[in-house]
Amino acid sequence: MATTPILESQPDFGLDAAALFDLAKPASESRIVVAMSGGVDSSVVAALAAATGAEVIGITLQLYDYGAATGRKGACCAGDDIQDARAVCDRLGIAHYVFDHESAFREDVVEQFADEYLAGRTPVPCIRCNMGPKFTDLFRMARELGADCLATGHYVRRVEAQGGPHLYRAVDASRDQSYFLYATTQEQLNYIRFPLGGLPKTQVRELAEAAGLRNAAKPDSQDICFVPDGNYAKIVKSLRPEGGVPGDIVHAQTGETLGQHKGIVHFTVGQRKGLDIGGQPEPLYVVGLDADSREVRVGPKIMLAVDEAQLIETNCIGDLPDEPLTAKVRSLAKPVPIELRGPLGDGEPSTIRFTSPEFGVAPGQAAVIYCGERVVGGGWIDGTRAAG
Repeated sequence: MATTPILESQPDFGLDAAALFDLAKPASESRIVVAMSGGVDSSVVAALAAATGAEVIGITLQLYDYGAATGRKGACCAGDDIQDARAVCDRLGIAHYVFDHESAFREDVVEQFADEYLAGRTPVPCIRCNMGPKFTDLFRMARELGADCLATGHYVRRVEAQGGPHLYRAVDASRDQSYFLYATTQEQLNYIRFPLGGLPKTQVRELAEAAGLRNAAKPDSQDICFVPDGNYAKIVKSLRPEGGVPGDIVHAQTGETLGQHKGIVHFTVGQRKGLDIGGQPEPLYVVGLDADSREVRVGPKIMLAVDEAQLIETNCIGDLPDEPLTAKVRSLAKPVPIELRGPLGDGEPSTIRFTSPEFGVAPGQAAVIYCGERVVGGGWIDGTRAAG
C-alpha cells in the first residue's frame, strides 16, 4: 500500500501545541514519547507533539493479535492498528518502535479477566491495562529513552496545583475516560501528559484531517479490546472451560429454583436480560453470584439497592479534599454523593457510604471518587451492604 509522503513542515493547528505538553525546557531541547495505539486520538497527539519542534518517538505495545483473525476494526494495539501507527509516524517523520507485550498482557489482564468472571465478579480490564502495560511499562520505557514526558491520547485533563498536578475529567463529557485512570500515581501524573483533555472529539478528527493522517476517520476503539464482538463469555470459557458448567437459577428470597443456566460467566450483578425464566409476577434481576455452588441468584430490583461499598487496593491522587465527594461505580454511571469512611490511598481498604441507595453495585468493578470535576482516586469494589 502506498503511503502519503512525509510532511515537509508541520501544519499550523491553530493551537499552542507546546503548551499542551507543559515542557520544562524549550521544545527544541526536549524529547516526547507518545503512546500510539493506531487510533486517531494517539495519532493526533503524535502530530501535536511533532508540531512543538521537540524530538518525538512513537511507541506501540503489541498486546494481542486477535484483530486479524476476527476482522474487527476499531481495536487497539494489534494487527492493522500497528500498521496504522507506523504509517502515521512515517507521515510525521518521527521514529516508531513496537514492543511485544503479548505474554505479559495475557497474564496480567486477560487471565485475570477470566478469573474474575469465574469467581462471580465483574472485572474492568481497561483499568488493569492502564495500571500495567499502558502506564507502568510505557512510563519505564519513556524514562529509559530519556524523554521529558510521556503523552497519551486519553481524554482527561492534567491540571497543575499546589503540591503537584491533579487529574480532572475531560472537557468533552461524552469522551471522558477518567473512570479508567483513577489508579494513576502521583509520580506517573508528574510525567504523563494528556493533550486531548481540553478538546472535543470533533476537533481532534479535524486536526487529523489537517495533518493528512490516514486514520482520521477510523472508528473509535472498543472498551475491551481483546473481546471479539463483545462476547465476554466466549473468551472466558476458552481460557477457563469450567466457567461454562451449568447451574441453578435460584430466587434469592424464596430459595425456589426457577431454571438452569449455562455457566455463571454469562451473568453479572444487575443483569435482567438472558435469564430465560419467564412467567414471573415481577421483573427479576441478578442480585448475586455464588461461584462455589454455581448459583445465579435473582430477585426484585429492590434487592440491588446498597448503601455501602467496601473498597480495596485504593489510590489517592493529591491531597484528600475536605469538600463534598461523589463516586461512579460503573463507567457509564453518573457520579452520586457519598461519604468516605476510612483512609484512601496506598492500597489501604476503605468504605464509601451512599447518600441514597445505589443500584447494581457489582464486586469487581471500580468505584472512582470525585470532588467536582477532579478525580480524587478510588478502589476496587470488594463487597457491598444491602440498603435498609
